[in-house]
Amino acid sequence: MQYDENVFEKLGQNIKKYRLAKGLSQEKLSELLDVNSKFVGHVERVERNISLTKLVELAEILDVPMNLLFDFTDLEE
Repeated sequence: MQYDENVFEKLGQNIKKYRLAKGLSQEKLSELLDVNSKFVGHVERVERNISLTKLVELAEILDVPMNLLFDFTDLEE
């Protein structure tokens, strides 16, 4: 199955946006997610994919409804 890489880029942008709004470094968010210290950076740059389980955890940590992570209306094309 072919995926639109743009979706992953925009998801990564949203994760970064909400992470910064929460005042968290990539390393701190990775620690809270109990993953490798570089994991969040890799996800934000679309170098790795995030599982649905970790995405749900991430939304909870960032205190952001899951649907906002997939709201791409205000992001760069």
